[in-house]
Amino acid sequence: MTLLSQRLGSHKFFFGDSPSSLDAYVFGHLAPLLKIKLPNAKLQQHLNSLENLQQFCANILLLYFPSDSREAPSRKSAVHSDGGDFDNEPHKRRNQILSVLFAVAAMLGYAFLSGIVTIQSSRSQLDERRHDNEDELEEAEEE
Repeated sequence: MTLLSQRLGSHKFFFGDSPSSLDAYVFGHLAPLLKIKLPNAKLQQHLNSLENLQQFCANILLLYFPSDSREAPSRKSAVHSDGGDFDNEPHKRRNQILSVLFAVAAMLGYAFLSGIVTIQSSRSQLDERRHDNEDELEEAEEE
């Protein structure tokens, strides 16, 4: 990241005043580091120390995601102040349970529709047994 910071210098983007594919690639790797909570914060701390890379990400956010760039500072401070905004989600457990139930229902639906799993009713098996028993009785009577 230090080399990227040195290459960017005081420019807005890597190759001038408009973003290039390199800018998109670098942003794709740096933006998550600024936005998400990681188990080890050393990489985030290093990125936070490189102000021009922070500004680079802010420029791209402002250019392509204007609504996110307004929310970024408040979310960023919330992440650093209390350790993560995931803990503050009001219905986290309920959402997890609903997600698991939805996933299980989707997998079962796929299994039934694709024929991986079939259900045979016990009534039809009983009817088959009765037929088999009746056939055996008829054969026994004929002998």
